[in-house]
Amino acid sequence: MPIVVLAEDVAAKIAAGEVIERPVSVVKELVENALDAEATDIRVEIREGGQRLIRVADNGVGIPAVEVETAFQRHATSKVREAEDLFHIRTLGFRGEALPSIAAVSRVTLVTRTRDETVGSRLRLEGGRLVERASVGAPAGTVLTVENLFFNTPARLKFLKSATAEAGQVHTLLQHLALAYPDVRLSLVSDGRTIFQHTGGDLRDSLTTIYGVEVGRQMIGVEGEAGGEDDLDTLEVAVTPRLTVQGFVSPPAVSRANRAHMTFIVNGRWVQDRSLNVAVTEAYHTLLMVGRFPISVLHITLAPEEVDVNVHPAKAEIRFRDGRAVFSLVQQAVRSALLRHAPVPQFGGSPVWDDAETVDRGQWFMPGAAATPPLAWTQNDQTDEQTGWTGRMAFDTTASPAAAPAAGQAVEPSLPLTTAGGGKLPMLRVLGQVGQAYIIAEGPDGLYLIDQHAAHERVLYEEFLQAHARSEVGRQALLSPLPLDLTPGEAALLGEQAERLDHLGFSLEPFGPQTVLVRAVPTILRQADPRQAIRDILAQMGEGRRNPLEADIEAALLRAVCKTAATKAGQTLSMTEMQALIRQLEASSSPRTCPHGRPTMIHLSAGFLAREFGRLG
Repeated sequence: MPIVVLAEDVAAKIAAGEVIERPVSVVKELVENALDAEATDIRVEIREGGQRLIRVADNGVGIPAVEVETAFQRHATSKVREAEDLFHIRTLGFRGEALPSIAAVSRVTLVTRTRDETVGSRLRLEGGRLVERASVGAPAGTVLTVENLFFNTPARLKFLKSATAEAGQVHTLLQHLALAYPDVRLSLVSDGRTIFQHTGGDLRDSLTTIYGVEVGRQMIGVEGEAGGEDDLDTLEVAVTPRLTVQGFVSPPAVSRANRAHMTFIVNGRWVQDRSLNVAVTEAYHTLLMVGRFPISVLHITLAPEEVDVNVHPAKAEIRFRDGRAVFSLVQQAVRSALLRHAPVPQFGGSPVWDDAETVDRGQWFMPGAAATPPLAWTQNDQTDEQTGWTGRMAFDTTASPAAAPAAGQAVEPSLPLTTAGGGKLPMLRVLGQVGQAYIIAEGPDGLYLIDQHAAHERVLYEEFLQAHARSEVGRQALLSPLPLDLTPGEAALLGEQAERLDHLGFSLEPFGPQTVLVRAVPTILRQADPRQAIRDILAQMGEGRRNPLEADIEAALLRAVCKTAATKAGQTLSMTEMQALIRQLEASSSPRTCPHGRPTMIHLSAGFLAREFGRLG
């Protein structure tokens, strides 16, 4: 095939594909343009998840009449003039690609007026071609309407998710922008209903709008600065002339099941950066349970030339010139803030914070855990007295071993064993617990080191799977309904899985745009915080649906429920509780792996031990 120059419309669609992936990409570009235009009030309206209509209205400076057509030409921008300017970017947009890319794959109407003009301008484009220009009366600012997104690229439409899911992504974007620009008024109307409204204020006001009053007032302020001579000795790296971090992080008692609630704003730009995630997570070392993550909103400010924002088509990722300095400052600032608000251990294990009442106590890592030696053996209940903490068991120590599956009944479809020697376990004698995470047991052929969380997850999964197959899933009604506020993504996922969740024992009733009333939960979750359990399950499902190999959604939900209900690492078990768990595991059909395929145990054979101690050979 000979080399040819692509037609202009083909090149435009290719360029649009790099910038405009889905409706949320359009909203992001238009709202960022509004912010660059100094808007203080931005209103977003979408229909059918944005595929049918997206309208962004702002009170910014507007576009002069003589420049409205130029704005839709490729690489037309007011923000850079020469290559050197790319290293001093102070605006959100700068490439001049957004408007032409949007116009190339939709029908666009622009109405704009600057404050010193007496009449506004209206422009209409279809597929990138100008079809109308007129003078109209209009308030100062800009209103840009995008209709029938991807009407001329139908293949792109096939990759869009449901309207609810796409609207959820737009909602999530506006929440992050509200955290980045807390003084700007932002609102979102979806299919005629207002689903997000931020009236402006400070950063804590934004947090309260998004996470609720209870979480908002508990957030811990973070401040840090580097750049002076004193900082050089502390950081031991070359720092920028001025590097600051400000924001809020949650106390360890307020946590989530994934990193989605960790927000980073660099010079006003919401970005995704793995090193920043690690810095915050490490600051919580020994304060959070494994698998739990904080809520954080951190504004990082540094000289524009110290950060490269031109490394990602959607400008979602950046590159720091001195990443070590940023990492160190963020980690130290967050750690210092947490230590200043250190919890005071109380009898019974509920930490008390000096500035607010805690929530989600059931997820708190036990007081004294940081001081517990890595190999602290437990053979009875004395450790509970030593730490002053009483763990809540999620399994019944008086229950009989799990019944073996009936002949021909499929208990474990397509879950391969990941350790050698599948099949039933021999009778095991419990010796104790190590690291408050593993049970040590002796068998006829050596020692077994058993992961208490994975083992309990296996036991619960088989019991729950059998009960579900018989339509006998236990349901625990709550004394009074509990309201649960959801994020846009959680609400979309809950809507998709509502019927399956009902089959699994949940009773959830809509109560507003993004609120549900929790009336009942599966019996195996009776000892968990219902609201936190549902959030954790939705978080696991959100992670799971990105797995193209996950075909059985109901099985994934079963696994998520059992993972949430299972005993966690960091929980001290009595001898009776450990024995009950081992007896139930011995009766399982696949005792050597958890439902996700992770090993439940490590076997140290007698022969291996003899060789290691030099008793053979």
